[in-house]
Formats: sequence, structure tokens, C-alpha cells
Amino acid sequence: MPYVTTDDGVQLYYEDAGSGENVLFVHEFGGDHRSWEPQIRFFSRRYRCLTYGARGYPPSDVPDEETAYSQQRAVLDAINVLDGLNIERAHIVGLSMGGFTALHLGLNFPHRARSLVVGGCGYGAEKEHAEYFKGVSLEVAQQFESLGSEAFARTYAGGAARVQFQNKDPRGWQELVEWLSQHSSKGAANTMRGVQAKRPSLYDLESRLRNLDTPTLVINGDEDDHCLQPGLFLKRTIPACGLLVLPKTGHTINLEEPNAFNSALAEFFAQVEADQWSARDPRADPAQVMRTR
Repeated sequence: MPYVTTDDGVQLYYEDAGSGENVLFVHEFGGDHRSWEPQIRFFSRRYRCLTYGARGYPPSDVPDEETAYSQQRAVLDAINVLDGLNIERAHIVGLSMGGFTALHLGLNFPHRARSLVVGGCGYGAEKEHAEYFKGVSLEVAQQFESLGSEAFARTYAGGAARVQFQNKDPRGWQELVEWLSQHSSKGAANTMRGVQAKRPSLYDLESRLRNLDTPTLVINGDEDDHCLQPGLFLKRTIPACGLLVLPKTGHTINLEEPNAFNSALAEFFAQVEADQWSARDPRADPAQVMRTR
């Protein structure tokens, strides 16, 4: 199995397919490197596609200490994957936890990102729900530890923003449950406590986001409620940002609506590579309703 070794000695499993411009896919908490298969198969026809298992997700290493997991560490791991494969720059595509990683990578290593796709990003960002999100994250961590991944997988995958996937594609949803049941209970708990429960709110990053000039596409499902307002915030804050909302869709957007997701990314990549994805025209003043003179 191919691995890259991070600067703190953790081995991360990766997969590499295709050739051309580089695209790095960063998975969500409830998924792993396998979650990107519909995208790898589609984009590897014309791009070099890379995906990897985050630390805590076998066959990547599972560090024992919670302190080995953080939002900053997740970004450095993505950079270490690029470095380990001698890739200077890539389109960075992330979902949920991976979407936060993509966004923070753009903020901290803008020269490494050709573009950013930020999918299903927003959990814990809303100030009014911050304490609830932290509490439920810690409870989820405890459930993974006490029940184990196999017993808890179906409960976790039955959340309010995942039943849409179950209803549309029961076989695909069941496959996601099976993958989740194979996750390391220790890795899941450490990730919840070290990354999910402690990452900063997007709203606390506003001044930095206003200076982020990397082409960015935000994608959310319209029934992924806790990502909708953060998605609008990102659209209104990041200068060269587009927002796509998929109808009747939940959280696992790349699996639930793979055709729409792939089509949106293909068009986005094409515009970025043609230098046609620019900052919002200053004449498009959001304060204006109609022009009178």
C-alpha cells in the first residue's frame, strides 16, 4: 500500500489515479478515501486525482493521543500529502470536515491551491449553535468509544442531513454505513474531540476570508440546514466565490448527487484554468435593488 509520512511521523494511505492537472480530494468525518470513488472515476480521465485517509482512518495510522488531532494538523497533513508526491499546486476539493480543511489550506497555504471546492461546510460555525455542536460532538465521540464503530455506524448515518441519501439511494447509503462501521473507534473519537469540537467558527475568520483571492466554489444541499447560512456567509465574504445549492439534497452531496457534483466541478475547474473565475464585479453591489440613474 502507498503511504506518505507526515512531518510528525504519521503514515497516511493515499491513492493516485490519472494524469493532468492535480486534484486533491479530502474526505468528510463519516467517510474515508473510498467516499470519493465517483469523483476519482470521473475526473481521472483527464486529471491526476489524489485522495488519502486522514489520520485516525485506517489504513492510515491511528495516533493514540487526542493532541495529535486538530484543524491545523489536518491542513498540514494535506500539505504533507502534496509534498510527499512532489505536487506544488492542486485543486483542493473537500467535503464537510474535508471542506474545512480545504478552506483552512487556502487561508494558510494559498500558493498550494489552484482552487478550492468547499462542500457541506458549516457545522459548528453558527454562533447560536456553537455550544450545542461542541456538546453533540463530544457525545458522538463517547458513543464511538463505548459502542464501537460497527454498532454506532447506522445511528450516525441516520442523521437529519443523511436520510436524504438513504431515501434516494439505499444501496449507496448502506455502503457508506459499512465503510463507517469499519472505522477505528479510537480514531473517530479522537477526530471528533480534536478536530470537530475545537475548530474555530468560520465567522471568526471573516477578515482573513475577505483577503482570500483563491477561486472558490461552495456547494451545499438545501436540506443540510446548518451549512446554508455559513455557505451564504462564505459567498458574501470570499471575493472570488460561487455558491451552488443542490435541491432536495442533504450532507453527503458527492455521493447523493454525483452527477450534479461532478458537472459543477468540471465547469468550475475549466473556468479556473481559463482564468475566467474572477472576483465579483464591483458593480454587482448587494445593497442595490434596482439602478435608478
